[in-house]
Amino acid sequence: TADATLTFDVVSVKPHKTGDRRVSVVSEPNGRFTMNNVPAQLMLVIAYQLQPYQIVGAPSWLQSEHYDLIAKAPDGRPAASGGTAGPGPLQFMLRNMLADRFKLKVHTETREMPIYALVLSRGDGKLGPKLQPSTVECGAPGRGRGAASPSGGLSLENLPSCSILATAASVGGKGLPLTQLASNLSQRVGRTVVDRTGLTGRYDFLVEYTPDPPAGAAPAGSSPADPDRPSIYAALQEQLGLKLDAQRGAVDVLVVDAIERPTED
Repeated sequence: TADATLTFDVVSVKPHKTGDRRVSVVSEPNGRFTMNNVPAQLMLVIAYQLQPYQIVGAPSWLQSEHYDLIAKAPDGRPAASGGTAGPGPLQFMLRNMLADRFKLKVHTETREMPIYALVLSRGDGKLGPKLQPSTVECGAPGRGRGAASPSGGLSLENLPSCSILATAASVGGKGLPLTQLASNLSQRVGRTVVDRTGLTGRYDFLVEYTPDPPAGAAPAGSSPADPDRPSIYAALQEQLGLKLDAQRGAVDVLVVDAIERPTED
């Protein structure tokens, strides 16, 4: 349930009509928060910290109609986002905005849905060349995060320590449990991914692949995918010795009971 006391001081929501295809979400230090040319579905994704496949019962216009949002957090403070521990002020302010301006009503459920299990791909349990037990002591005093090499090329050696580094075509981590890899993969394959490798402890990993092309034409100025890289499914097997096994499992979902297009202001 959203905290009713956490609301934006000022909110403007308008349908996006400029024809500009660029999408942006910006939270500024002075408390200004903007979303430009975003589908309404993305507002729910950010507000409830979910993936699109976890939102069910929503009308199709949540994906097809885009909006511009300009808002100001109270007292000029940054609209801080929540982390892995749960929602932050930004999430609660967005939830209250959606309830007020979009008349959003939702409830949560757990449903059985298609998922992927992250498992070992080889019968002998041998790992791929880009997955190895980590020697980084992330919990030790004075151990901070390293920095990736500025040269641009990624390797297991120059990944940031004790954190995950992700681009549109790669996921790397150093000193992390494989549950974090599984969580990041969920954002890329459109299903919940659960770690069932049986590998405990912390690992260094790097998987590089060709992402699926976006629906419709690519945005202006975007870099073409590297045709020499494998798909994410093949890359996991070749580089990490892991694979995604299609299964069914329990998934937390947000059920949209009611939502309306907002009145333009």
